[in-house]
Amino acid sequence: MSSGNGKVKGKTLRLLKKGHKGLVYALFSRFGLVVLMLLVQIAMIVVIYNIFKEFVPHYYGISMAFSAFMVLVLINSRMDPTSKVTWLVIIMIMPVFGSMLYIYTQSDIGHRTLKKRTDTLVRDARDIIPQDPEVLRQLNQESPGAASLVAYLQRNACRPVFANSDVKYFPTGEEKFAELVKQLRKAEQFIFLEYFIIDEGLMWGEILEILAEKARKGVEVRVMYDGTCEFSLLPRNYPQKLKELGINCKVFAPLTPFLSTHYNYRDHRKIVVIDGKVAFTGGVNLADEYINEIERFGHWKDTAIMVRGEAVRSFTMLFLQMWNITEYKPDFGVYVDQPGGMIPEAKGYVIPYGDCPLSSEKLGERVYLDILNRATEYVHIMTPYLVLDGVMQTALEFAAERGVDVKLILPGIPDKKAAYALAKTNYRRLLDSGVKIYEYTPGFVHAKVFVSDSREAVVGTINLDYRSLYHHFECAAYMYDTNCIPHIEEDFQQTLDKCRRVTYESIRKEKLITKLTGFVMKAIAPLI
Repeated sequence: MSSGNGKVKGKTLRLLKKGHKGLVYALFSRFGLVVLMLLVQIAMIVVIYNIFKEFVPHYYGISMAFSAFMVLVLINSRMDPTSKVTWLVIIMIMPVFGSMLYIYTQSDIGHRTLKKRTDTLVRDARDIIPQDPEVLRQLNQESPGAASLVAYLQRNACRPVFANSDVKYFPTGEEKFAELVKQLRKAEQFIFLEYFIIDEGLMWGEILEILAEKARKGVEVRVMYDGTCEFSLLPRNYPQKLKELGINCKVFAPLTPFLSTHYNYRDHRKIVVIDGKVAFTGGVNLADEYINEIERFGHWKDTAIMVRGEAVRSFTMLFLQMWNITEYKPDFGVYVDQPGGMIPEAKGYVIPYGDCPLSSEKLGERVYLDILNRATEYVHIMTPYLVLDGVMQTALEFAAERGVDVKLILPGIPDKKAAYALAKTNYRRLLDSGVKIYEYTPGFVHAKVFVSDSREAVVGTINLDYRSLYHHFECAAYMYDTNCIPHIEEDFQQTLDKCRRVTYESIRKEKLITKLTGFVMKAIAPLI
């Protein structure tokens, strides 16, 4: 049952005893051992370097030649310019160690198998969801620009555009939670959940109660969450606890006591698929702060969408591709081919898509860039972080300089002070170009929303920072002329009313410690 504010009141199920979560518990659990062993390995590397660094002066010429070679490697790499600058700074300060660190991070140690497997899954799924040529023809007639974006997504991610699909927008986590519970209770065949964060509390407890009940009735239930949850939220044996309830559970990239670049690639996606008929995505994780049941950084502003109809097939595929990374008998067809039925209220076009960090194509960023470059009236953005590479910064500035109304809503209360300080280093230059920046005074903005020209929008999990754009598995839905787009813009305007505008004067009055933090962190922004 939902209360007036959208929160759900009912049974909640908890599998952990009091004291079986949190940082203290993590430090004295298996996770603590993993962290200790990783620190030992890091310490060994530092010790080995310090032992041999005394010999470096004897080979000064060789060291300089090696550094010069690494600079040439960086210049000729496909890395974005901002990241190149960061690595150049590191190599200049620590020529030998910095070069070794660069080689290590670029060596694919720990994730070559993952990359090979994801490439195989994408290739195998190419023909499972074919593009309806009539839908593509209609979109091309209405918007050649949007159709060209579809062509790009089809070429690089095998993602078709759908017409028979309806999208409902949720301006708060509370409203998404209430609808999610409602839809979960209707499940008859299968429920798939994939989340970056799951934490025990009212939200997950209510959902878990439903999942357990559905599993007892024969509904297939799968749950997948990112391995970072093992840090302080969920114990190592939590999948086994869910299995005892009849729920099949996997952990993406669980933490192990060995150094690996694999840890850099996290599953940041939020996906729910129910019976192949309904899907959810957006910024909302399964933890109580996302529905303001508990307060962490003031009021938590988040967004989500619910998709019904043909477009759900792509969300089903996205989930199964991640699930089957460790499976070698993919079972796509039986789930993807579920009949969606006709949606009479459907309007416009929907393209669900995922972004893989192991691919050279940065789909998340390029979709955002395409919207900015094609906009003629406005682009309104909500994002929790603003850690920009040169390409995104230029696109924002160029859109504003063309006369497009570019507005950004960012947190007024940050969850990460370093990221908050970094965001502020971009403010003055953006203001110079005519970009308008606002900070949400009640608290923290976790929404990832682009809406443009009253006709297109993106809602998903993709932030404007290096983590999301370069290092995480992400997902989103691009929408053209759907019924929900006016609601997205309305929510943006209502949120704007609760914001303070950033001005040159407010930048001047910013705390010195914030300015210094941003100034220093700017040099290593791509590594944060």
